[in-house]
Amino acid sequence: MPESGQRDTRAEILAVARDLFGRYGFQRTSLREIAGLLGVSKAAVLYHFPTKAEILAALAQPLLRDLDAALTSARAAGPDPVTVRWAAIEGMLDALLAHRASLRMSVHDLSLMSQDTVFPRFAAAIETANDLVAGPDPDLAAKVRAAQAIAMLSDPVMILAEVPAEALREEVLRGVRRLFSEPDPASSPPRRTGRPSRLGAEQLDLARRMHEQGGHTGDEIAAAIGVSRATLYRHLSQ
Repeated sequence: MPESGQRDTRAEILAVARDLFGRYGFQRTSLREIAGLLGVSKAAVLYHFPTKAEILAALAQPLLRDLDAALTSARAAGPDPVTVRWAAIEGMLDALLAHRASLRMSVHDLSLMSQDTVFPRFAAAIETANDLVAGPDPDLAAKVRAAQAIAMLSDPVMILAEVPAEALREEVLRGVRRLFSEPDPASSPPRRTGRPSRLGAEQLDLARRMHEQGGHTGDEIAAAIGVSRATLYRHLSQ
């Protein structure tokens, strides 16, 4: 960290590059343009980043770091698969929202995800998120639903970049909850055995929010959080 009064040229390069890459794309932005906006020489930029690709890779690191941290935290959320699922979904969404500028760069071109140091980690994070959301021993339906849920997180963050983060977060999560609470229209969901008789704090919070929002039957809420309807009503009445 630079001492007071000293320039942090590396951080300034990243800030200017993030803005230019986001507006014009990676390919259309030159190192000379970045240097010119900073009032330094191109050589000064190359001192910190020998290639333009290294700037791009550095810009992606905070997003990758926070995705990894969110998924690590989700794994440790406890033995309940539903709690793990929502910890993964909400943690991943929060990481994406925190790094919207990095995601916007991929709207202009695919250069960000083409980096050898970026794509493998991003792909690994997506695969881990899908596994956590699908739960243990998932069938095909659970795997598909998990993939749909994870896919529902990034596109709104990229496309609706001007929407306030908190409002966007609420709407994205509402859509994901609907995905998990909608029953199969072809048949009623089979009654499961061995479901937990108590709700965790996160399950109870989700159940109450779905109940207060309206538009969900008791069976749908119970199916979404993995308990019986009797268990659900017992907790909601407390």
